[in-house]
Amino acid sequence: MASAVFSSVQPSIFSRTHIPIPISKDSFEEFGHSINYKHYFRSNPCGQKKRVAQVKATLAEATAAPPAPSLPSKKLRILVAGGGIGGLVLALAAKKKGFDVVVFEKDMSAIRGEGQYRGPIQIQSNALAALEAVDMEVAEEVMRAGCITGDRINGLVDGVSGDWYVKFDTFTPAAERGLPVTRVISRMTLQQILARAVGEDIIMNGSNVVDFEDDGNKVTVILENGQRYEGDLLIGADGIWSKVRKSLFGPKEATYSGYTCYTGIADFVPADIDTVGYRVFLGHKQYFVSSDVGAGKMQWYAFYNEPAGGVDGPEGKKERLLKIFGGWCDNVIDLILATDEEAILRRDIYDRTPTFTWGRGRVTLLGDSVHAMQPNMGQGGCMAIEDSYQLAMELDKAWEQSIKSGTPIDVVSCLKSYEKARRIRVAVIHGMARMAAIMASTYKAYLGVGLGPLSFLTKLRIPHPGRVGGRFFIDIAMPLMLSWVLGGNSSKLEGRPPSCRLSDKANDQLRRWFEDDDALERAIGGEWFLLPSGESGLQPICLSKDENKPCIIGSVSHTDFPGISTVIPSPKVSKMHARISCKDGAFFLTDLQSEHGTWITDNVGRRQRVSPNFPIRFHPSDVIDFGSEKASFRVKVVRTPPDNAAKNEESKLFQAV
Repeated sequence: MASAVFSSVQPSIFSRTHIPIPISKDSFEEFGHSINYKHYFRSNPCGQKKRVAQVKATLAEATAAPPAPSLPSKKLRILVAGGGIGGLVLALAAKKKGFDVVVFEKDMSAIRGEGQYRGPIQIQSNALAALEAVDMEVAEEVMRAGCITGDRINGLVDGVSGDWYVKFDTFTPAAERGLPVTRVISRMTLQQILARAVGEDIIMNGSNVVDFEDDGNKVTVILENGQRYEGDLLIGADGIWSKVRKSLFGPKEATYSGYTCYTGIADFVPADIDTVGYRVFLGHKQYFVSSDVGAGKMQWYAFYNEPAGGVDGPEGKKERLLKIFGGWCDNVIDLILATDEEAILRRDIYDRTPTFTWGRGRVTLLGDSVHAMQPNMGQGGCMAIEDSYQLAMELDKAWEQSIKSGTPIDVVSCLKSYEKARRIRVAVIHGMARMAAIMASTYKAYLGVGLGPLSFLTKLRIPHPGRVGGRFFIDIAMPLMLSWVLGGNSSKLEGRPPSCRLSDKANDQLRRWFEDDDALERAIGGEWFLLPSGESGLQPICLSKDENKPCIIGSVSHTDFPGISTVIPSPKVSKMHARISCKDGAFFLTDLQSEHGTWITDNVGRRQRVSPNFPIRFHPSDVIDFGSEKASFRVKVVRTPPDNAAKNEESKLFQAV
């Protein structure tokens, strides 16, 4: 690789091993031999031993070095500010095209932005396909390390009831175009895979670009420590608070979305993990997102409408979230309860309004530095990967054109072509992300929600017109939108076959689950329990899926009955009060002519008495009262049975009313 040149006003500089390296501030001769810098970055977020990455950089010396052997590379040096996902993918793509690349990264050991709990990132089909076009082996490694979510049900649900509002089919658009299915992968794992593929000799760790100079023929970046590096063009991939952007266009504040976001990763496996990948729980001025990230963990985001700059107390985040989302469905509460206080982080959500001007001269921007998006579409990182592929392709085309014409490569025109190719698609998806936030946070299930004095209307359970109309619109628009977002860029990708992997196979019942909520519920693979509400002192009741072993509820034991006899010592529970049976994966409750009756309250608060000798189906989160509220149980489906010997842990895993 051709060397990168810099100058310094200091007589010597120090590597991280504190070995002084003499340099001249007057001589900038380029030479082919390189000096090793040892930089450290974490190999994974799980506390394994750090490995040393030797990052090579070439320094100008007072005496000329022997000429380096000829390398089969294109004599164009690309400087990349930022070693995040976008910067590394660009470096990899440019390296594969034969260009010289130098990546300047402030700290490769950090997960940029929010620390270790920022964790996984969704890489959707469009970005995976672009990554395949860049480097098939790297794409394969990323997909092996990721957790597939696109082969399951994903979509929007009512935050309070947990009922499905709209389901997303992300599998079909990928399969129809021969694209990989959406994955979720740890940011740190993804960064490590990309860094290894780029090469330690290309990444300058501990190098923070703070400014640049463009003289029309070359670009010189200026690092925080005063060092200077020269190249043919500069790509700002240094995030939403980009210093390259600031130097290009002056200081400009990012746009606050109006929402603060709490995020965490819980050691928790929902009962429907085999059928559901991710969900967005809708509410008024708040919403909640959960996603399977593999390895028995769930990632979640909680969005709440309030001014920027809020701060929680040292132990206040979890408590506040339980208040904000109090009364929401178990899927939300369970994840908050299962997350440790110190694992919950908070940040305000900002984006940047799309602009028609991405760069100037020999400098342009990429990813969040020019089009930072709200996370609601899961396309922020995906757009950076698409940007990287497009930019590398435009540079390669410009190089080939310069060879044919015998003229120097037109860097400025090349960058303009890249910007033109990306502007519209990025702006549309950026707008979709903003619209998704509006839709998720202005959702109203019933008339009266958010109307203050008229909130009593919610008791009438009259569906809100916006909910009805919105669903009609989404049912039509969503398949078209997903098809364009996930597959709309695939025809522009060169170097990848339009084919799916045999491993990217959805469940045979996926189509049925999309069309039938009942079939989706019956497919839940967890254990069903009746958990006592409040401080009644009653024990949880485990329900059997064996159709030949119904559960008999009564105040006395019935050992002669074919099934499971459960005793509830309550004065209003009859000797033989009710029977619970299972049929085709669904549970039914039959009142056996009890004196005080049996009641079911559903997940939206509707309470009804069970007719004697007539089985009625009940669902997760329903509340069943046997005789009175003193014998009240909540229906809960969990992946693993509770440990009755550890009631403190049980209270965290099971939400009792």
